[in-house]
Amino acid sequence: MAAAQRFRDAVEKAELAALEDLFTEDIRLYSPVKFVPFEGRAMVLGLFGVLLRTFEDFRYVGAFDGTSQTSFDGGEAPSEILLFRATVDGKEIHGIDLLHFDDAGLIKEITVMVRPQSAVQVLGQAVLRGLAADGLVPAPTPAPAEG
Repeated sequence: MAAAQRFRDAVEKAELAALEDLFTEDIRLYSPVKFVPFEGRAMVLGLFGVLLRTFEDFRYVGAFDGTSQTSFDGGEAPSEILLFRATVDGKEIHGIDLLHFDDAGLIKEITVMVRPQSAVQVLGQAVLRGLAADGLVPAPTPAPAEG
């Protein structure tokens, strides 16, 4: 089974452990809610742990494959786009996962795009809470009271 199909199956079944062997050690994930990528297998797996708990009714609804330019070497790499739908805190999300593969067929880079903007904001807040709860990022500091 190709890595993209194995990735799809693992995400749809919320099987975090099944993702580990699909990622390169130096994987990068570009998120719609963070400017710099999540880097390294441990951090990306931690993020997926949060995402798998955060998304409700997650499902892939389509796929496209081909090649695209990568950020890791500027060359072209085999790629697959997986289209998904989900809900987070009552907001419906439409999105894509763009997977780039290395020469061994492992996932080296993921770019996630979601819409609409209101869903991106809800997703970002939910993911930040989950990452902080799991100790992967510092807890957000509350805004100072006005007065």
